Amino acid sequence: MYIVILAGGSGTRFWPLSRKSTPKQLMSVFGGKSMLQRTVERVLPLKPKRILVVTNALQAAETRSQLAYIKEVAVDVIEEPVGRNTAPAIGLAASIIARFDPDGVMAVLPADHYILDEATFRATLVEARGVAQAGSLVTLGIAPTRPETGYGYIEAAAAGGSGAVDVQRFVEKPNLERALEFLATGRFYWNSGMFVWGACTILDRIAIHMPELSNALAKLSFDSDVWELADLKPQIAEIYGSIKGESIDFGVMEKAESVQVIPASFGWSDVGSWSALPEVMEAGEDGHVVIAAEGSVSVGSNECLAYGNGKMVALVGVKDLIVVDTPDALLVCAKSAAQDVKKVVEELERRGKTELL
Repeated sequence: MYIVILAGGSGTRFWPLSRKSTPKQLMSVFGGKSMLQRTVERVLPLKPKRILVVTNALQAAETRSQLAYIKEVAVDVIEEPVGRNTAPAIGLAASIIARFDPDGVMAVLPADHYILDEATFRATLVEARGVAQAGSLVTLGIAPTRPETGYGYIEAAAAGGSGAVDVQRFVEKPNLERALEFLATGRFYWNSGMFVWGACTILDRIAIHMPELSNALAKLSFDSDVWELADLKPQIAEIYGSIKGESIDFGVMEKAESVQVIPASFGWSDVGSWSALPEVMEAGEDGHVVIAAEGSVSVGSNECLAYGNGKMVALVGVKDLIVVDTPDALLVCAKSAAQDVKKVVEELERRGKTELL
């Protein structure tokens, strides 16, 4: 199958390490490799036909640079002139795949997710490919391990079991009481934002449920049957100037028929903020997670996360703290407030501090 990686996010909750030109997916916090690189390497054993990475113009050069070492499969970096959410990005990639391979099946993966059990993840994609070849839109639902209020949910038509199940509905992020109710039913899964479907199948559904986007994408003109996509850049710019942003969930998945979910358990996290890193990285002394540091000392402290920017880190008398040091900015934050780091970015933008964005 084809792999489509969505890599245009801004990662504002990972400021100050994440910036507009080097957002979360391009950061190196896991063993020296970025999340984008790990996402690509994760699918290579599947021997995909091609990998298409959809990103924005500001991040395209760094994206190409980070993936230049990949030789096992062709990697195409497709530039969006401006972010328009996931539906246009997916529609654009599907249009390209369908032009060259009308029977092509595509797996859509975010570039910035963490997966512990990569073998099970690949096996799930193979299973999903078989379901997609029969004409369904397939989404991967993560079996919940807690009443999480930070994720959207997918309700399946039946509880338990294995294999693909019809989707009853998609649900926005719930409060704690509703999340507990979801877990009790056994029919709800976390919405991972990972999908598998035929390229022509998703284009057909976009035509039904998002006709304006479909009409815009239909204007793409391909000069030959060779995978040379550079000549699409001005066409993409014209299309993106006329379409509105919309998520594939709201634009298609919540309305379409023949939508199925495959329950999955492979150690998944969307690593949505600094506070998520302790879930996916091994803690050291006193429960601290210390990254990019020349050693650390803990005195009467525990459960902190520190990004040292090459310095030695000393934690004294503090608990559940996030400290991130970069050459031009320093973040000090309670773990419980990690989701609010994006508000710092919003305030810096309001003040016109573009050099810090």
